[in-house]
Amino acid sequence: MYKFFFKRFIDIILSGIGIIVLIPFWIVISLCIVVSDPGPVFFIQKRVGKNKKLFPILKFRTMKVETPHDVPKHLLQNPEQYLTKIGGFLRKTSLDELPQIFNIFVGQMSIIGPRPALWNQADLIEERDKYGANDLRPGLTGWAQINGRDELEIPVKAKLDGEYVQKLSFFFDCRCFIGTISSVLTRKGVVEGGTGK
Repeated sequence: MYKFFFKRFIDIILSGIGIIVLIPFWIVISLCIVVSDPGPVFFIQKRVGKNKKLFPILKFRTMKVETPHDVPKHLLQNPEQYLTKIGGFLRKTSLDELPQIFNIFVGQMSIIGPRPALWNQADLIEERDKYGANDLRPGLTGWAQINGRDELEIPVKAKLDGEYVQKLSFFFDCRCFIGTISSVLTRKGVVEGGTGK
């Protein structure tokens, strides 16, 4: 019952409240982005959703306008050179992910679930297929994010996503949510350009 109804219900309620409550933050962060590097406030990118259906994920833009598009950050040479002045702060605090609340509200994502892979991350998508992790709505945060995040190698990340599939429940989602707060506050697992190396 939780997986098929209450999880989505909770997503709608919490994301709806979040959109309204965070309006002052949207404005302040948007102004900082434009001042730091004139251009779009949001970064839109194709990601893999439930049942491998592609959707446009929203993020606050943290990289310069001239940064190569649709390239995983671990494939960029010296990715830090592309960060805007405020971009590093937004990434380390995960504030760049806030616009995904809109993705959650419309049903493309969930608050908790496997992080959505890039459309061209074939290795990660293939690994997740082994565990049924591509059959769920991707999440703003998840079990893998609080157990290593950028430090995880792809097979390990996919295995943790599979573990989430097996343990999915209200209480396990609560555990992931609480763990996320701790990870964000300590900036645990944030490695620019990291992929388990």
